[in-house]
Amino acid sequence: MGIPRIAVFTGDPAGIGPELVVKLLADTERCGRANIVLIGQKKTFSTPTSVKWHEWPGLHADEFETAKAQASNGQFMLEGLAQGAQLASSGEVDAFCFAPLNKGALRLGGMHQEDELRWFAENLHHSGVCGELNVLDDLWTARVTSHVPLRQVSALLSPEKVAQAIAMLHHALRASGLVAPRIAVCGLNPHNGDNGNYGDEEARVIGPGVQLAAQSGCVADGPFPADTTFVRAIRKPDGYDGVVTMYHDQGQIAMKLMGFERGVTVHGGLPIHITTPAHGTAYDIAGKGVAHPGAMFNAFDLACRLGQHRMSTQL
Repeated sequence: MGIPRIAVFTGDPAGIGPELVVKLLADTERCGRANIVLIGQKKTFSTPTSVKWHEWPGLHADEFETAKAQASNGQFMLEGLAQGAQLASSGEVDAFCFAPLNKGALRLGGMHQEDELRWFAENLHHSGVCGELNVLDDLWTARVTSHVPLRQVSALLSPEKVAQAIAMLHHALRASGLVAPRIAVCGLNPHNGDNGNYGDEEARVIGPGVQLAAQSGCVADGPFPADTTFVRAIRKPDGYDGVVTMYHDQGQIAMKLMGFERGVTVHGGLPIHITTPAHGTAYDIAGKGVAHPGAMFNAFDLACRLGQHRMSTQL
């Protein structure tokens, strides 16, 4: 079957992305797991002969000012993302992995969506369910709501959306190689609502959502009190492969506390496989050569796994 083809984009040229990719390419054993198509500025660094540069308008772009969010680097990032998405959607590569982005620069550069996931969905003309998945080693998370004010979360929850988040995580875990994923679902309120004393979303919305997902073959347990769900998940051998949370920080605080420099974000539900480090562009250390490459390595490794799965399903 061979090895997957992976498009790698250097991300925000004003941040730590280019140096992370330099460190990735220096790991010849890791890079040997894929045929890499590199999207970036050719003048910023040399590459191994095994890496193929992608011809695109930004290939010979001028240097960008380090640690500054501007329209110019935002436009560069949007064009790089468009190139990677096109390569993946056309089948020229099996997955797309990009280094960290700066949302402020993306907006200055013309992105009007709430985040790059929604930008990808619009760019790919995808109208189905999609959402951000976060991965730390063998633990994955999905969330029902994402980049919205906390005061809006309860009103945005519904059984259908809970079921969709469970299904999205279920199918992503299957694509990563798990035959029968085990998924836990968080409640919303303190002590899981305490039988309605602190809120009724667990009984009224989340529980029915778990049951609805099970009807489509996507089985999950819960809802569990959110402050113990991750404790349940990481206990081995009876833990969980994935956790569905109700809002952004409910899962992100736990995941980043357990492994900030290892976490990966997967853009779930899209018709192509996309991965990226879960951390940001770290303008405070950009250009100093001290950025930790762990999450970038993990994002690339996961892109290889997902790309390999895509290859196997096409046989």
